[in-house]
Amino acid sequence: MRLDKFLKVSRLIKRRTVANEACDAGRVLINGAVAKASTKVKKGDIIEIQFGTKTVKAEVLDLRDTTKKEEAADLFRYL
Repeated sequence: MRLDKFLKVSRLIKRRTVANEACDAGRVLINGAVAKASTKVKKGDIIEIQFGTKTVKAEVLDLRDTTKKEEAADLFRYL
């Protein structure tokens, strides 16, 4: 699954366009490396997102094309 789509589906970032912009700006890392929006995400990857002065770190637990709001938190685990 593409990184920008995973960020949207998991609700880590609300909109896919915002996820794209964050990736283009170099604020999203996968396993410590800067990632493009088209980078493939797999289970076990560690995603770091830099929001201004705050950094969010999460591990990918599951991949789904769509999910309900209540189940979105099951796709990742905060570190």
